[in-house]
Amino acid sequence: MDFGRAVKRRVKAALPPAFFLSLVAYFAWNTDQGPHGRRTYTEQLSLLKQAQTDQQAALTEQGSWSQRVSGLRDRGLDLDTLNARARAMLNLADPRDIVVPYGPRDKLY
Repeated sequence: MDFGRAVKRRVKAALPPAFFLSLVAYFAWNTDQGPHGRRTYTEQLSLLKQAQTDQQAALTEQGSWSQRVSGLRDRGLDLDTLNARARAMLNLADPRDIVVPYGPRDKLY
């Protein structure tokens, strides 16, 4: 009987420290690897840097497109240049145009 009582007493004495040690271990693990821990924080910082880089690239692209679109407004178009460019893109010529052939090594511009 004394042996059973001694074991029971030691188990009861060991339970509170074991519980609190496991609680401390749980919180220590969460501060490092939990959903709001140190590792998650560094991952979020790298994602933030990547998002800022993507945002800067998008703003640069938006600026170039807005410059292109502003060139298409009525005040920005020269009809003669537009006509010449359209004919060059379509590989067409006006019957009244004078065509000057270039050699293979001659540069157009």
